[in-house]
Amino acid sequence: MDPVLYNDWHPVALSNQIAAGAMLATDLLETRLVLWRDSGGVLHAWEDRCPHRGTRLSMGSLQNDALTCPYHGWRFGKEGRCIHIPALPQAPLKAQVATYHVQEQYGMAWVCLGTPAHAGPPAFPEFADDQLRKVWCGHYDVQSSAPRIVENFLDMAHFAFVHEGILGDKEQPVVPDYTVETFDDPEYGSGVWAKQCYAWQPQASRSATGGSDIEYTYRVVRPLTTILTKHPPGTIREAIALFTQPLTETSTRVWIIMALNDFTSSYESMREFQDTIFLQDKPILESQHPARLPLAPGAEVSVLCDRMSLAYRSYLKQQDLQYGVIR
Repeated sequence: MDPVLYNDWHPVALSNQIAAGAMLATDLLETRLVLWRDSGGVLHAWEDRCPHRGTRLSMGSLQNDALTCPYHGWRFGKEGRCIHIPALPQAPLKAQVATYHVQEQYGMAWVCLGTPAHAGPPAFPEFADDQLRKVWCGHYDVQSSAPRIVENFLDMAHFAFVHEGILGDKEQPVVPDYTVETFDDPEYGSGVWAKQCYAWQPQASRSATGGSDIEYTYRVVRPLTTILTKHPPGTIREAIALFTQPLTETSTRVWIIMALNDFTSSYESMREFQDTIFLQDKPILESQHPARLPLAPGAEVSVLCDRMSLAYRSYLKQQDLQYGVIR
């Protein structure tokens, strides 16, 4: 397994999806997970596999802070250790379910399968801004690699064609030059960013009432996480964070959190607007071949307005990412 991702934090669920006494099955990096919350409200993340015969524990039951396997009734306590074998009550209790690091932040559950290389999930400073309304969108399941999805999020040249009439206009497809740099600051951490990015958009957001030039800033803050900030004329900075949950090398679950200066539109309409945008991207992403992102120079033809994409690929090479890419 790629240590870069194995030792990083990944989003796996919304916190409010997991009530006390409930289980939720999901996948991360080809590992089956079961998330469950005990009676004290503490969240747990285990491998969703009974060590006896490999059955999904999430198919069983959760009672009195213990998970019971549906196959032979083996019961496992909070620490993942077997505490009862019905067929052999006096048998030595040596079986242990693999348990993983788990945190809750930004209203989401985050899991690290290995030894955390970071204290917590990627920085998203706009989430703490009370002047911005938080909207959770997704999840969206995409048959593509997480790096392909992040790169698409960083690409402005597709606005006029994939999102015509919303984020772009075929009559105005030109992408003005912009600046790409690395960054290292206390607010976002370190990574690569594009700034002074401008795009004319017919409807930049759900609340927009007409077309306008929008200034964008894109930051890649972890290999599979990116944040765009928008600077609509006359309003405070807004942000959209894209977090990816790599299920396999070529299948990904996408989570988006928006921090917007819009307290008028309904929550549902704001989600629907973002759904429209992402579902326009999805068939494009799923059509790309290869599904893994090529990092070798010249593997795909690039032009000047692809500089942020190229900077992202270079960043992944520097991070020594192996999963979801072709080196």
